[in-house]
Amino acid sequence: MKKNIIIIILLVFAAIGIRFGISAYNGMKSAAQRKQQKAPMVTVDYIKDADIIRSYDAPGRVVAKYRVDVLARINGYLQKSYFKEGDFVKAGQTLFLIEPAEYSNAASVAGADVSNLKAQLEYAEKQLARAKELVAKDYIAKAQYDNILSQRDSLRAQLASAQARHRDSNRNLSYTNVKAPVDGQIGIIDVTVGNYVSPSSGPLTTINSVNPIYVTFPLEAADYNSLANADGADNQQRKVELYFSDSTKYEYDGIQDFTDNKIDESTGTVTLRATFKNPNNQLLHGEFVNVKLYANRPVKVPIVPIVAVQENQAGKYVYIVDENDIPQLVYIKVSGQHNDNWIVKDGLKTGDRIIVDGIQKIIPGAKVRIKNKEDKS
Repeated sequence: MKKNIIIIILLVFAAIGIRFGISAYNGMKSAAQRKQQKAPMVTVDYIKDADIIRSYDAPGRVVAKYRVDVLARINGYLQKSYFKEGDFVKAGQTLFLIEPAEYSNAASVAGADVSNLKAQLEYAEKQLARAKELVAKDYIAKAQYDNILSQRDSLRAQLASAQARHRDSNRNLSYTNVKAPVDGQIGIIDVTVGNYVSPSSGPLTTINSVNPIYVTFPLEAADYNSLANADGADNQQRKVELYFSDSTKYEYDGIQDFTDNKIDESTGTVTLRATFKNPNNQLLHGEFVNVKLYANRPVKVPIVPIVAVQENQAGKYVYIVDENDIPQLVYIKVSGQHNDNWIVKDGLKTGDRIIVDGIQKIIPGAKVRIKNKEDKS
């Protein structure tokens, strides 16, 4: 029994040895075959610089240049409305009528007070003129003259006060006609005819100006710094294109004319603003869009042929050929296209050799034979 076990163990070790020998032999044979094979021929090109007008894509939001709440400035019942929701109105156009009777009566009373005091003052002026002649001839006492003068001055003060009340009452009367402070589009009417309104009632409606109109958008702080450095003193008035959610381009280009003075700590972005023409009221306040911002000045940046760039789940990559003619996979970041090239943001530098043809022949870690793109027939 013991002898049989020993024989079995010896047979197992013998089988293992034979398998190991066969694997080693096959490995040596494969290595020999690889050595006999020629290195694959690939075409390489050099990373070059190009003068590029950089562009930056960002989400944007349409914002009215003026967004004005229309408020009641006096108390009263809302008597009439002269527009429909969504109408376009002009500055100074009457929108609502607050019941004017009370304010019209107050203005009339204040006007009558002014007229009355003017008449009294006119009589007092005549009395004072006569008293001045009489006191000069000692026909009346100086105290009597001073009393007439005091009455005249008192009437002057009363008239000034009455005139102020009259102006104030007329101002309140004018507020019964609630007018549009700016050109724009009327929003939802928040208070309907028949309601009692006051300055504390809140907005009656809201007017959004429509032409021109703003679009605000965020830009990564690093992108903004590179943009500002490239443009130098020419750091405003940049061209901006607008695209709707269906990728349709808006017919008018805008001008970036404002940059916020801080970086948003929560997002690491700088808010910029562009102004667009909006003659057809196609852009609406609050609408979400996409924008493309263009630098004012070109900068030299590395570019890589599109045909040299592959992509997988980790991103875009190319094969750089090192000094030993061995391809190395390198992931890159790009920022848009320039003709038949990607604009390189990170991963490559000017002068790098990259494979542009024969990529499918590459064996990782294996040397390749080089053919320059310029020599390709």
